[in-house]
Amino acid sequence: MAKKGVSRRDFLKSSAMGGVGAVLAYGLSPTWVVAAKADKTLRVAEILVGTPEDKGWNFEQFRGLQYIKEQLGDKVETFSVENVAEVDAERVMRDLASQGYDLILSTSFGFMDATVAAAAAFPETKFVHNSGYKTAKNLSTVFAKMQEVRYLTGLVAGKMTKTNIIGCAASFPLPLVILELNAFALGVQAVNPGAVVKVVWTQTWFDPPKEREAAEALVTAGADVLCKYQDSPTVEQVAEEHGIYSIGFHSDTSFVGKSVLTSARWHWGPVYERIAESVRDGTFASESYWGGMKDGVVELGPYSPLVPKDVQDLVGKWQQKIVAGWNPMTGPLSDQAGKLRVKDGVSMTDQDMQAIDWFVKGVEATLPKK
Repeated sequence: MAKKGVSRRDFLKSSAMGGVGAVLAYGLSPTWVVAAKADKTLRVAEILVGTPEDKGWNFEQFRGLQYIKEQLGDKVETFSVENVAEVDAERVMRDLASQGYDLILSTSFGFMDATVAAAAAFPETKFVHNSGYKTAKNLSTVFAKMQEVRYLTGLVAGKMTKTNIIGCAASFPLPLVILELNAFALGVQAVNPGAVVKVVWTQTWFDPPKEREAAEALVTAGADVLCKYQDSPTVEQVAEEHGIYSIGFHSDTSFVGKSVLTSARWHWGPVYERIAESVRDGTFASESYWGGMKDGVVELGPYSPLVPKDVQDLVGKWQQKIVAGWNPMTGPLSDQAGKLRVKDGVSMTDQDMQAIDWFVKGVEATLPKK
């Protein structure tokens, strides 16, 4: 739901993105349609697990859909469905496919099996699943190497902490979440070997009360910098309230205040637009896309004025190194128990990173038993 007193139209207008999409909520929220309708246009639909008003994951997914519209104009019709529960995802996608949508963007990890099923049922429709790993002839997957930006934000956190305790409210212990937490911790340790990263699991993508509870627990544990793997800006807001720092995620959350040192953000637009063009011109081919900073699909947000210039310059040097091809997950890397997992000078492969199930030394977190 939109924040009280803020309409969807006002929200999108304030984001400089209004008037290019449509959002449907299948009985969960009001329907409003502003999608362009024209003959022989490419029809692209997107399903969201939340709403763009989260100013996080869903916001950036919706921004990606709107980028398609901005680039293709009258050649494309866009439509968005928000607040889709995982149990309803297949039904919603089947409905969209039956309505003649050419490309359906499925934007939550939890939609994976539903997307596979819908793609099998509608072989002429093209599907893209964000953050998953299952493909088909008419189904691609896309994700991005956010661990690259997480490493950079870890450098900032490591430089700015005074207590040497950095807290992270994390969602689910999935491999890609573990990977990003590890990269963040490695960035912290690169500039501050004595600092630790404490993790509290919320077992949810979006639940502001649980996110607040996790953030408060981390503050109580002594953290003076907070990070997150959540959809809402609640963690940043808690940091602002306590007069400590935070690192934004998913989108630029500097609107919370100067306490947000910087943010790790997604930029899905060019990837989605490229795929939409391939559907439109008949060259679509299934792929498993995993781009990085050099591709512009992930990026570092603006700095708070509280971040010293020497810290910004340091991060800039490491950013250049990453863009040039350096992998933050390069050994020597030891796990929490001190066991050497990656030898000196060896970089983890994409396959190994996408299946990682252990934490680097310096991360204080537990994983559920398999």
